[in-house]
Amino acid sequence: METNKVVIESVAMNGGVGDHSYANNSSLQRSGFEAAKALIYRAIKENLDVKVLSCGSSFRITDLGCSVGPNTFIAVQNIVEAIEQKHHCERLKRRLPEFHVYFNDHVSNDFNTLFTSLPLERRYFAAGVPGSFHTRLFPEKYINLVYSFASLQWLSKVPDEVLNIASPCWNKGRIYYTNAPSDQVMAAYRGQFEKDMERFLDARAKEVVHGGLMALSFPCIPDGLAYSRSQIGVFFDLLSSALMDMAKMGRVDEAKADSFNVPFYSTASPREVETLVEKNGCFTIERNETWACPILEGNGASEMYSKHYRAFMEGLIKEHFGSSDEIIEELFKIFTNKISDSFGVLKESNMSILFVLLKRIEDS
Repeated sequence: METNKVVIESVAMNGGVGDHSYANNSSLQRSGFEAAKALIYRAIKENLDVKVLSCGSSFRITDLGCSVGPNTFIAVQNIVEAIEQKHHCERLKRRLPEFHVYFNDHVSNDFNTLFTSLPLERRYFAAGVPGSFHTRLFPEKYINLVYSFASLQWLSKVPDEVLNIASPCWNKGRIYYTNAPSDQVMAAYRGQFEKDMERFLDARAKEVVHGGLMALSFPCIPDGLAYSRSQIGVFFDLLSSALMDMAKMGRVDEAKADSFNVPFYSTASPREVETLVEKNGCFTIERNETWACPILEGNGASEMYSKHYRAFMEGLIKEHFGSSDEIIEELFKIFTNKISDSFGVLKESNMSILFVLLKRIEDS
């Protein structure tokens, strides 16, 4: 017997601008982007093909997995400024191209709030492109630069094997794979990530112009480091423990708790990504860098982390459990307390970000 699949196609980050919205609880992503900002700027300066920059009157950029809030606008502005600087330094005879920016996320993303908060002084035309980035989104040879930050770790679905109660991958009592008792659970997640990345690269290979760039950043784990050292894995273990506490108290259904898993892969290694890019064969790897993100401490840190996870997990939890706001409040209060009690473990864990810059090569 197989349980209902948890698929993220219909679930987005918390919309709006309220206390639990993603827009107001994405400072961790913003700090990660700030660390990547100089890398992206330099990557455009050193790797953007002048022929791409000067071949037409428009330059098309897409943010895949834009979500809601200021982070995507800050990132796009940085990209536009870097391209303008590149144009100026190359002293191109053509005038600066017009910028077209396509903000992409799932159809349930809060695009209304996103476009209501568009910067008034922007130097680009904006459009929304709803749909999964694991599929085709644009015409062939259309996009000049793809940007994605903290999105590619989301899988198209939880691996089928993990949801099958008769499978050795059945992940009873856990919502994640990093501390699963069977290595087969981890292997199932890794296999799903590989399938999704293959689909992602195949789609972008058709959409990106020759010489175009893809600047991608997402959580990773350094080559050779144990999966159990993943900081995100520790947070998900704590959330899993909070859910199981709720099940024991009869606040959520225990069978549903056992069948809940997160479609999220935070332990891709640099070598793993290199292998997938090489297998695709349509891109060269221009840069492949990682940096560590230390755990934040101090007053309010536990609540900040809890609200951060609530902003992107609440929709999944409500869809799976049918939970009320009261249950969600109770769950994340327990989660906050568990974070407070576990800072020693969190400080020993690893949180790294991988930045990979790809260039579309000529078709053979």
